[in-house]
Amino acid sequence: MSVPDIRLVPLASGGSGIPLLLGPSLGTRVAAVWDRARPLLAERHPLFGWDLPGHGVSPATTTPFSVDEVAEGLLRAVDAAGLSRVAYAGISLGGIVGLAFALLAPERVTALTLVCSLPKIATPETWIERAAQVRASGTPSLVDATSKRWFVPGFSAEEPSVVGGLLKDLMDVDDESYALCVEALGATDLRSSVRDLPMPYSIIAGAEDPIIPIVDAEASVASARHGSLHVIGRASHLAAVEKPDEVASILLSEVD
Repeated sequence: MSVPDIRLVPLASGGSGIPLLLGPSLGTRVAAVWDRARPLLAERHPLFGWDLPGHGVSPATTTPFSVDEVAEGLLRAVDAAGLSRVAYAGISLGGIVGLAFALLAPERVTALTLVCSLPKIATPETWIERAAQVRASGTPSLVDATSKRWFVPGFSAEEPSVVGGLLKDLMDVDDESYALCVEALGATDLRSSVRDLPMPYSIIAGAEDPIIPIVDAEASVASARHGSLHVIGRASHLAAVEKPDEVASILLSEVD
């Protein structure tokens, strides 16, 4: 196991609030998955993002890593960028990494929001099967099933260019890096650590997300010292893409 090389992505320089660090979903570039919510967030905060190994600007790797090690790589990148304190919001795997990051350096995080994410997602068996599929057939083999998980019915027809761009990014992800991300996700269960968070902790969930059960989100925020849950109607796993204004508005209310 080793700490992967995580690269930060400057997303917007406007706004006078605390820097807002945005995390990606598995299979996406952070700049693309947050693109539709970015304008509203940037009115009040400078924005930074980061990419998972083998995604976007972060180099591919063949060495296994844990979610905690991704968080360590993220902390190194934040240090290199000179960011002393940030508010954090991450989608799916980017949310779990954000939780690990906040546990690693709680004095550096003013507020933590998991977007369509939980401290534990699905079962280890689910992710073992996904990793095997990608190693055998590559990330293009995931496109049809992923599109159904990411978006509510009809969204692809409403926003074909948005959906097409995100699915192309999925196909461009390095296969082995994706498989290693999936294995790290499957080995992670941070549910018992949520109670240790000193900062406000919130979850934004899509009402139609097949990956993130609302009952599990309710249990997670109930275990926190300062927890809150926001459920967005007619949204699935990429709520920040489907309902960017609502996600941004909720996020700003948690961060400010």
